[in-house]
Amino acid sequence: MIAVVLAGGATALQAPTNARLATAVSSPVNAAFISFAVGTVALGLLALALQTRPDVVAAKALPWWTWIGGLYGCVFVVAAAWGVPKLGVALTITLMVAGQLLASLLLDHFGAMGVPRQPINWSKVAGVALVIAGALLVRRS
Repeated sequence: MIAVVLAGGATALQAPTNARLATAVSSPVNAAFISFAVGTVALGLLALALQTRPDVVAAKALPWWTWIGGLYGCVFVVAAAWGVPKLGVALTITLMVAGQLLASLLLDHFGAMGVPRQPINWSKVAGVALVIAGALLVRRS
């Protein structure tokens, strides 16, 4: 759980980093391209260091949507690079978390994309509503 919290912190750092890069390279899309290129190199080096080998047979059997995870990351990085200069880091990240929570409630409720089905209940809705309320409060300040 600590690693996940730290990863969330890295997300907050990534947003202003890519926003600053977007200014220098004249576009959030250009910044995202550079970010993904650096990330690809880092992942390649990590895979080499850990000596990981993909199971090609298992990978071929996966549904089509398992191959497009990088597209979601692309949307995230471009949106963050665009949003931070206009909205600030806190509001951008808060809105992104609100979007993540809304989508995750639906994924859990319907058991979509192979996740275990966990029906929506009032406490989950209240938790997401509090995050959305937090986004509105962050926006007002």
